[in-house]
Amino acid sequence: MNQSGQTALDGPQTIAVSGSTGLIGGALVASLRADGHRVKCLVRRQPRDGQDEIFWDPVTYKIDKDALVGVDAVVHLAGANVASRRWTRAQKKRIRVSRIEGTRLLCGSLAWLENKPRTLVSASAIGFYGDRADELLDEQSEPGDGFLSEVCHAWERATEPATDVGIRTVNLRIGVVLSPEGGALKKMLTPFRLGLGGVIGSGLQYVSWIALCDVVGAVRHALATPSLSGPVNAVSPRAISNRELTKTLGRVLRRPTLFPMPALAARIVFGQMGKELLLSSTRVRPARLNETGYQFQHPELDGALRHLLDK
Repeated sequence: MNQSGQTALDGPQTIAVSGSTGLIGGALVASLRADGHRVKCLVRRQPRDGQDEIFWDPVTYKIDKDALVGVDAVVHLAGANVASRRWTRAQKKRIRVSRIEGTRLLCGSLAWLENKPRTLVSASAIGFYGDRADELLDEQSEPGDGFLSEVCHAWERATEPATDVGIRTVNLRIGVVLSPEGGALKKMLTPFRLGLGGVIGSGLQYVSWIALCDVVGAVRHALATPSLSGPVNAVSPRAISNRELTKTLGRVLRRPTLFPMPALAARIVFGQMGKELLLSSTRVRPARLNETGYQFQHPELDGALRHLLDK
């Protein structure tokens, strides 16, 4: 463990990171550099001199393969935000291309290298499991139905070029990431602080969440643990209901939570995205992280929210 309690890697390494400007990527890059690792960020513009940047463009299927030479490990986090707008046909295509084609491009390029990186940690999501009510799910569970499940399944299959040439590949199925800097929690804070928060739908649907620092910790743990490969759930040890999430956030903020959003309203406002992101129930446990000894910094929701919101 390093001073922050995160898994320490074996000596200084050179690690390439895609999605480095995103919520998870930015925190990961800062964590790795603080520990003395060299991080090379994949960018979709002309790399700046002396900035350890690698050009790639998943849309035009271009990447500077030569700049990947000498990389010890790769963390692939890039992909269009699934919650940024309604899922029109164009938006669905954008989500698919950014995840599936981007992953295929990167993994094919890694397979081309003569001296290949030892490890690839590639993002996936618990959307893989679909809407499963109160069924307790782990990495051995079958995929579910729906757009997100279809995308996640194909997203993970797109890493096969790396796996086939012997690169240890971890498909990190990430849950709902909690951080006041972005994602679901940031969107919830304003209405909840105004006393306008409430349960969504029945409130009984399960939410499998994880604090941002534990996502970073899970990535580092995957990089440093040779026995980990294949799907790994990056979620806290205990999934909670939407009702519990609502009541806990209201309690931490000291605000009432009296304004529910009926399921019909969620479907009307958000369409299919609302059905699969807000109303679906996915109860996931981090079996592989637990088995390999990962120590969560914030395993319980109340403590995580108080830490994140400095309460």
